[in-house]
This record gives sequence, C-alpha cells and structure tokens, in this order.
Amino acid sequence: MTVIVRDIRPADLEAWVAVRRAALPYMVTTAEQVAFDLATAHPDKKYRQLVAEEDGEIIGTAQVGFSYDTPEPGQAFCNPYTRPDRLGRGAGSLLLSTAEGYLAEAGAVAVHTWVLDEPANREFARRRGYEASRPAHFLHLDLANGTLPSRQEVPADVELLTAADFADDPRPLFEADAETTADEPSDTPTDLTDYEDWLNHTWRHPGLDRELTSVAVVDGVVASFSAATTDGLTRYSTGMTGTRRAYRGRGLAKLVKNDSLHRARAAGYTDAYTGNDAGNGPMLAVNSWFGYEICATEVRHVRTFA
Repeated sequence: MTVIVRDIRPADLEAWVAVRRAALPYMVTTAEQVAFDLATAHPDKKYRQLVAEEDGEIIGTAQVGFSYDTPEPGQAFCNPYTRPDRLGRGAGSLLLSTAEGYLAEAGAVAVHTWVLDEPANREFARRRGYEASRPAHFLHLDLANGTLPSRQEVPADVELLTAADFADDPRPLFEADAETTADEPSDTPTDLTDYEDWLNHTWRHPGLDRELTSVAVVDGVVASFSAATTDGLTRYSTGMTGTRRAYRGRGLAKLVKNDSLHRARAAGYTDAYTGNDAGNGPMLAVNSWFGYEICATEVRHVRTFA
C-alpha cells in the first residue's frame, strides 16, 4: 500500500471533513467551509489544501500557506492531521515534507504548526526540527445538558444587537475585530487593515452565524462582540470574543458571550467549543464562569529555515 500526497479535489471534501473531525473533533468543520476557504484565499496567502491518499482513501489532510496579514514577512503555516486509525503509515511525514518544500520555494522564513499536546505528536514535531512555543486550549461546553448562567441585565448605556443588524454596513464590526485581534497573544501578530479582504474571508464566510453573533454597542460604537460559527446542525463555536480597549473592565465580554450562548441553545445547538491561548487568563476565567472545560491542548511549534 502506497501513500501519495496531492492537492484536494472537489470529490474529496467530505473525506477531508471526516479526517478533520476524527483528528480534531473540537473544531467546527464543514465541506462548504473547506471549499470556501480554498476558493476565496487571498493571493498572498499562497494557500493549498493537501490530502494524503492511500489506495484511493483519504487518510490525512494539511492546510498550507502564508500568514499574509502579519507585519513579519515570510511566516508560513502547515497544519497536518491524520485519521487516528491510520497513524503510522507515513501520511503525516509526507504531508509535512511536501508542504515544507513548497513553502521554502515560495520564500518562507519560518513554518508554524499546531501539535496536539501528546508525547507521540510532540516527538514527531521535534524529530522534524520544530521547537515548541506557546500552548493553547480547546474547551467544550455541554449546551444540551449543562446550565448556563442566567442572562445578565443589560446596562442602560448598552444596546445588545447581533451581527445581522450590521448587514448593510459591517465596517464597525471590522474595526472592532481589527483592534481586538491586534491584542491577541500570538507568535505571529495579525494586522487587519484590508476591509475588502475581511469582508471576503470573515463576513462572508459560510461558517459565520450572524444571528448568533452578539454585539454590544455603547453610544453608537461597537464595544464588544462574540462571533459565532456553526455547522448548521448541532455544533457551535466561538470564533472570537473581543472588547475594544476603551470598554474593557465592564463585563461586556461576558454579556455578549452569554447572550450568544443562550441564542445558540435556543436554536438547538448542543455542543459549544472555543479556544484560548493558555496565557490568556482573563478569557479563560470568563469561559470557566460559563462552565467550559478544557478538552484538549495544542502547542504551537515553529521551524526556522536557514
């Protein structure tokens, strides 16, 4: 049996999703989202989706490209995943080596990858020249059987809306997203400056649920938001919860996230997921207040090209 690596084809979408759900069940992934990400990728991202195929069966996947929206040039990424029941067949190694060759030729200075915090996975990365950096947690909340905090009273100067209310002009959400994203802990900071690109890849993303994305507005300004992504069935994920600098310390992050979670449960979603940098104490405390529990940990690794 021989494993080969190639670019994804339309017929591979469902198999891609099956691999990702098996290897990383804490993330919301759909075939529509995978196809959208590839079709709308910014040219500077040089984005590829690779699959590892063994005798006609897709057993591994990898997302490969450049972090084009960071001020640091040459920062690339590769995130390979293999079906847990198909480990040990060389798929992960072949995906990674294929991606590294492509990225090096395209001008990468460094390649970043996320590795599940398990001995075998960390050893896999170490043997291939990757050094561990910052950890991050996946968290899960049982919406069907858990108990959410009661809805909070909305302060008199706060208006609670949804992203759907900004359908005619989402720029205020872009501005809030840009400011809060800039403050996110990261090895490769993100600089959101291109509104049209944000419209294409965030606002129009098929996973974004505008009705479940809650927004707090203070004196006409978007002060805080909690972005929701869903699979349209049972799985809900918080893409980003952020509060602009001038409005922090008022409990607005709890307010918008609580509102979004209540909306999600009412809409029939049963499982809520989110992710946190392990060093982001304030947001981890917020999620603990909701009842989220850590269900897995990833560690970011980096390999620098000489």
